[in-house]
Amino acid sequence: MPDLDIAAHARALAPANDPSFENVWDELLWRGLVHVSTNQEELRELLGGDPITMYCGFDPTAPSLHLGNLVQLLLLRRLQLAGHRPLGLVGGSTGLIGDPRPTAERTLNTKETVAAWVAQLQAQVERFLDMGGPSAARLVNNLDWTAPLSAIDFLRDIGKHYRVGTMLKKDAVSARLNSEAGISYTEFSYQILQGLDFLELYRQYDCRLQTGGSDQWGNLTSGVDLIHYVEHTSVHAIGTPLITNSDGTKFGKSEGNAIWLDAEMCSPYRMYQFWLNTDDADVIERLKIFTFLTREEIEELEGFVETEPFRRAAQKRLALEVTTTVHGPEATAAVIAASEALFGKGDLQTLDATVLRTALEELPNAEITSQTTVLDALVQTGLVASLSEGRRAMSQGGVSLDGVKVTDETVLVSGALPGGVSVLRRGKKTLAGLFVTS
Repeated sequence: MPDLDIAAHARALAPANDPSFENVWDELLWRGLVHVSTNQEELRELLGGDPITMYCGFDPTAPSLHLGNLVQLLLLRRLQLAGHRPLGLVGGSTGLIGDPRPTAERTLNTKETVAAWVAQLQAQVERFLDMGGPSAARLVNNLDWTAPLSAIDFLRDIGKHYRVGTMLKKDAVSARLNSEAGISYTEFSYQILQGLDFLELYRQYDCRLQTGGSDQWGNLTSGVDLIHYVEHTSVHAIGTPLITNSDGTKFGKSEGNAIWLDAEMCSPYRMYQFWLNTDDADVIERLKIFTFLTREEIEELEGFVETEPFRRAAQKRLALEVTTTVHGPEATAAVIAASEALFGKGDLQTLDATVLRTALEELPNAEITSQTTVLDALVQTGLVASLSEGRRAMSQGGVSLDGVKVTDETVLVSGALPGGVSVLRRGKKTLAGLFVTS
C-alpha cells in the first residue's frame, strides 16, 4: 500500500483556512462559494467580527448525503474554522414533506423511514464538523419544535406573516405551477416550515446566518423575511452556486446515480475515480470548493493544468484530498493502491479483498466458474465481440490474466487474487473484473 501524502493526511484530520485571507468572507468569494447573498458588506463585517451562530439544513429524503450536501458541510466547516458556531439541522419534519422539485411531487416516506434516515444523516454531519471546543457544532432536529405545534397555532403565529402572492413567485413554486404536475398544498407550505426553522434557531441560539444552495434561495429568504417581520431584526443568508460541469451536465451524476457520502452506497474507490476523471476545465473550480488547499497550492496546480495537462496532477490531488476528507486516509490509501495495481503499477496480490472487489465492480465484469477459459471470459465481459477476435488478441500478445500474459486459449481463469477474483486485461488500459465461483 502506498504512503499517503502526509499533508493530505494532516489536512483531513485538522483542516485549516487559508491564512492569506484577512477575512473568511474574502476566502469564500475567492473559492466561488457565494452565488447569491443578503447584504455583502454586512456579511463581511459579520463574519470578520465576533463569533456568530449559523446553520444549514439537510433533509432526510435518502439514507445518505451526497456531493451537493458536501458543499454545505465544507462551507460550515470553513466558517467554524474562522471561529463561528455551526448548527447542523437534519429535518425530521421537513423530511416528511420534502422541498418542491421543479417537475413532480415527491413520494412521501413513512415516519419510521424518515426517523431512521435522520439518525444516519446526523452521524454523517458529525464527521465533517468539530463537535468540541469553543466553536463546537451542535446537531438539531426541526421535529422538536414542529411536532408540538398545533395547526391552528402554526397558521396564527407563522402563516399570518406570509403573503400568497410572494410565495407564488418563488422559483420552485412557479416552476411547478407551470408544469402538468402542479403543486400540492403540502409542498407549497415547505417554505413556511423552513422559515420557521430559522426563526426558532434565531430565538434559541441567536442564529444569524443560513447557508444553502442557490436553488433554495426562496426558502432561505423565507426565514430572513420572517425574522424581520416577527423580531424586527436583520439576519443573513448565503446561496452557494449550483455546480455543473463545463459541458453543462449536472455535476455529481453518473448514469443517474448520485455520488453518495456513504461508503456502502458509493465505494471509496468509485469516489476516487469520480474525482480523478474530472475534466481539465472543471478541476480548479473543484479544488477551490471541495478542498482546503491554499490559494498558493491551487494556483500551482492550475499552472500544471496549463503546461502539463497529461500528468493530471490537479485531478490526482483533487481525488486524494476529497476522498481522504470523506472516507479517511486509510481507505484512500487502499483505493490508490488498487487503482495503481490495476493499471500495472503495483502488486495485485497485496490488495485488500474488499477494496479490490469494489474496484472490479466499477469495471466491465462477469461472474464465471473456475472452468471458464480466458478466451470465453473475454467474450463474457465484452472485452471482445467474438471468439475469433479473442483468439486474435491472444495471439498478438494483448491479453493478460492477473498481470500474466496469456496466449493459450485453453487456459482457465484462476480467481487467484484476494477474494477469489481475477483481473482480465486487453491491451494496456482495457480491463474487466472476473468473479469466480466454484
